[in-house]
Amino acid sequence: MALKKSDLYSSLWSGADELRGGMDASQYKDYVLTLLFVKYVTDKGKSDRDSLIDVPAGGSFDDLVTFKGDKEIGDKINKAISKLAEANDLQKVIDLADFNDEEKLGKGKEMQDRLTNLISIFQDLDFRGSRADGDDLLGDAYEYLMRHFATESGKSKGQFYTPAEVSRSMAQLIGIKPSTPYSATVYDPTCGSGSLLLKVADAAPNGLTIYGQEKDNATWALSKMNMILHSNEIADIRKGDTIASPQFTTNDRLDTFDFLVANPPFSTKSWANGLDNEYGRFDGYGRPPNKNGDFAFLLHMLKSLKSTGKGAVILPHGVLFRGNSEAVIRKEIIKRGYIKGIIGLPANLFYGTGIPACILILDKENAQSRRDIFMIDASKGFEKDGPKNRLRAQDIHKIVDTFTRQTEVPRYARMVSVEEISDPKNDYNLNLPRYIDSTEPEDVQDIDGHLRGGIPERDIDALDRYWQIMPNLRATLFKKSARPGYYELTSFEVKPAILGHPEFSAFRTDVDKLFAKWKATNAPRLEGFAADAVSSHPKSLIEVLSEDLLAAFAPVPLLDHYDIYQHLMDYWAETMQDDCYIVSVEGWKAGAQVREVLQVKKKGNNLVWPEAHDYKKGNRRFRSDLIPGDILIARHFMAEREAIRGIERELAEIERELDEQIEGQGGEGGLLEDVIEGDGDKRKITTKAVKALLKKIGKDPDFTDECKALEDYAAMLDKQSDAKRRLKQVLEDLDAKLDAKYHSLTEDEIKTLVVDDKWLATLADAVKGELDRVSQTLTGRVRQLVERYGTPLPQLTDEVASLASRVEAHLTNMGAL
Repeated sequence: MALKKSDLYSSLWSGADELRGGMDASQYKDYVLTLLFVKYVTDKGKSDRDSLIDVPAGGSFDDLVTFKGDKEIGDKINKAISKLAEANDLQKVIDLADFNDEEKLGKGKEMQDRLTNLISIFQDLDFRGSRADGDDLLGDAYEYLMRHFATESGKSKGQFYTPAEVSRSMAQLIGIKPSTPYSATVYDPTCGSGSLLLKVADAAPNGLTIYGQEKDNATWALSKMNMILHSNEIADIRKGDTIASPQFTTNDRLDTFDFLVANPPFSTKSWANGLDNEYGRFDGYGRPPNKNGDFAFLLHMLKSLKSTGKGAVILPHGVLFRGNSEAVIRKEIIKRGYIKGIIGLPANLFYGTGIPACILILDKENAQSRRDIFMIDASKGFEKDGPKNRLRAQDIHKIVDTFTRQTEVPRYARMVSVEEISDPKNDYNLNLPRYIDSTEPEDVQDIDGHLRGGIPERDIDALDRYWQIMPNLRATLFKKSARPGYYELTSFEVKPAILGHPEFSAFRTDVDKLFAKWKATNAPRLEGFAADAVSSHPKSLIEVLSEDLLAAFAPVPLLDHYDIYQHLMDYWAETMQDDCYIVSVEGWKAGAQVREVLQVKKKGNNLVWPEAHDYKKGNRRFRSDLIPGDILIARHFMAEREAIRGIERELAEIERELDEQIEGQGGEGGLLEDVIEGDGDKRKITTKAVKALLKKIGKDPDFTDECKALEDYAAMLDKQSDAKRRLKQVLEDLDAKLDAKYHSLTEDEIKTLVVDDKWLATLADAVKGELDRVSQTLTGRVRQLVERYGTPLPQLTDEVASLASRVEAHLTNMGAL
């Protein structure tokens, strides 16, 4: 079976769990990522004769496997990795983690077991086919681990990783295109683990020529490994302090590059330590303040760009508005026209800090003629992801679309002239709220409406985007009141009135037609996806599907096409990319076959199978990743499913009657009191107890009522047993039919089940959900207005007075007053 991304991620994170006890995330990442590297180059060496990595005898992952259970396992792993490092000039890169460290890994048997288990986890993975038709499975897994390590490393140790979604947006913002040649250079002067560089280079189909520098030794080693894992073995990643000791220089001048991206440490106070050559970086600008290095990094980057170079740098918002020497530098940069755009990002986005940041888009090409800066306030577009915020796919796409098209969007983006920026009231301050008011319009309360009742016409007019599409719906919902400028609701059945209105039905029909058109265009693309096909690249497929969906729904009023796009991207991440990866490796028929489910999740003291649609063969569980059992049942075994549901309903009714008998007759003095076992919610009556008591009391006339109650209960227990037996039988019959059907499915049947019943049906439900949200939003607002103004203040005052009078009368009657 193909190695799914989700399975790989789970296995690798299990590897991390093996090491949690003795160290924090910033330390154990080095061990897990080192073993991942050794396993990858070993597998690649077996399948790729052109691999640039030499795996020597005694230095492969296969050698590590032979150390399992060995008392000297830690020392032997160190020696094997040293051989691999020496053979490839990777000393101080892959051999930094000490696998014989007793403080971190435990002593004796503890270390032996821990490392043995860790090797076993990696041993079961096979990376020989990890790059399936352009889909970098291993590289993505590495990114997954880096993100998790960064999340758990804490505020001071998580700065080695830039979130992948931010990295991808930066690549597009600086204009890297499919036509960008490999010879184009990209440079990151504070490259961390290299993830930002790799994501940017990946935006060009042929890649880019990569250069980077990193100060921290362990993080530099991660970056070197990251490059190799992403097949960028020749990337030039150097070690050292970028400001004090830049490594890319020629004749005492900084080298320059076509593209530049960076996420430098925010506001570092020690940036000037060891600085003895400024390389002209501060000439004409002034020296940055000694206790804040943000502008030191920014000026280094500007100096490192070619005359036509373009860059994107992540910096704290403070660079936009701080005063003194930073204000002088900022003014000079603006006057030279180097800033093409500014994008304000959400707070708590990065792992090293919780403060909000921004992306400065730098462009030296035609800088002297630049007379404005395009600004975007994207601070409100994100979702919560554990302790951090995260940009969604739709947030990234909206940022890139808006910036690329230079589209002005109210409360989100606008082009701001340098003339406005330089105006004395702004004085070259770039703080985004000065230029973009992103606050939502205030929901103004109408005092007269509260006093005298009636919904203000202004509030109804504010819903004009609905009336533009459904003009007659307004008249259906509202009628003019006796007072000019105010309206009343025609019926309190708001939602049925909206859903049943012909104009809303027409709107729904138009949306359904749009989706049907998109489906007709893209279903053949999905069905044509196949193993070994030239066009079958999972990442290329989702790019075509998503862009087509975005374009299809862009003109639709009331619906946000970016929301619909997000549904597709979420489903891709959760399900479709694994499915497409399986098909790209194994094909439709092999990929649809069932596999045994070996892992179960523990919930309390019970083992729970991971998916409800798994089916049993004896005591073993099986499932098809491509075709879940419920989808196969829905198309081919509906009669069987209805039979099962019928018995389940019958069984539920019997159990309800049994519970009622226990509740009514099981208490003290009840007819069933003597056969009750347990107490509270665990009270029950067994067949054995009922039969024993019936035998004991026999035909004693003094116990006629008890006998009747016991006999009735026994009959219900017999019905319950019969229903359970029949349910077990039909479930076993369905399991057998499922097993046979999976093996007999044709490729066309599989495509119908996967493409139509699974993928497209899920997306159709998502579009329906967005339509439902339109009606729910309008319904909610109308009800809010009705509740707000439905009862005028004088009426409320009278009601309060009446209630107060009644209370006073009751208290008087009680003698309390």
